[in-house]
Amino acid sequence: MRPVIGCLGAGRMGRGIAVVFAFAGHRVVVVDFKEREPSAFEALAAEAKAEIRSTLEILSRIDLLPAHLVPTIAERITIVPRQEAGAALPSCDVVFEGMPEILSLKQAALAEASRLAGASPIIASTTSTILVDDLAGSIEDPGRFLNAHWLNPAYLVPLIELSPGRLTAPEVTERMKTLLEGIGKVPVVCAARPGFIVPRIQSLAMNEAARMVEEGVASAEDIDKAVIYGFGFRFAVLGLLEFIDWGGGDILHHASRYLVEALGDGRYAAPDIIATNMREGRIGMKTGQGFMNYEGVDLAAYREKRLAAFASALRAMGLAREPVA
Repeated sequence: MRPVIGCLGAGRMGRGIAVVFAFAGHRVVVVDFKEREPSAFEALAAEAKAEIRSTLEILSRIDLLPAHLVPTIAERITIVPRQEAGAALPSCDVVFEGMPEILSLKQAALAEASRLAGASPIIASTTSTILVDDLAGSIEDPGRFLNAHWLNPAYLVPLIELSPGRLTAPEVTERMKTLLEGIGKVPVVCAARPGFIVPRIQSLAMNEAARMVEEGVASAEDIDKAVIYGFGFRFAVLGLLEFIDWGGGDILHHASRYLVEALGDGRYAAPDIIATNMREGRIGMKTGQGFMNYEGVDLAAYREKRLAAFASALRAMGLAREPVA
């Protein structure tokens, strides 16, 4: 029997997570955890149901969902008011908190929800900014608590960043990973640090893109074109660290030194690990060790597999050309 999923908060994140799990066959209870008059709740519930239905219809139009299944999936999602949380939450196996990014608000909601839900359910915050250990103290039995950071739109982006806290039981992290992998998601585990993984990387990239517009390096349109057809194209196939290994950490080391000197800005400096890897001979694929271990790997076959993935991406973008005979 599939686990029952609870979503604490009926906003955009709660609705998106509800769609993901309902799509995968789970029953989902969305709890509107804000105090409202009955008429206001009915309006909110109608709006949420309409958005969920609209999302499912979009998935159908883009060939991710047969149209005849839209009503079936939508019916798996129930939206209840705060007054019914005490009856709804104990039936859930996992509860995802999706309240606004206000520390005191999340702490209060998690404290009440953990009390109402009882000791059994795993509870996960979806916060994108607040550290898990700043919230764990609100939970009754914090060993069952961790952060699960979804990237919008939740129903399309595969990645979910799991951040266990100091008190999170290891088996809880494993159970969450298993649950998410079972619905087709790709969970990664990261330490409880500000920004997790993707927000830290993308904040640097977005700020640099904006800075290049500010400096007159290129137009906004051409910078975004460069990102889509160059940066994004490569890193949809190769991970950033894999790409360092592909070219060699020595290339990044020398390129970084040049940029620091040419632009007069230390933000382009490579971290110490790059120099350390070079000293220890972990330059990348050409030495068999880099950030990854390539010992025993058939490098020719490995490269060809990656090039085939690039070719598939090129065809998906409509940019693969026929050769001239």
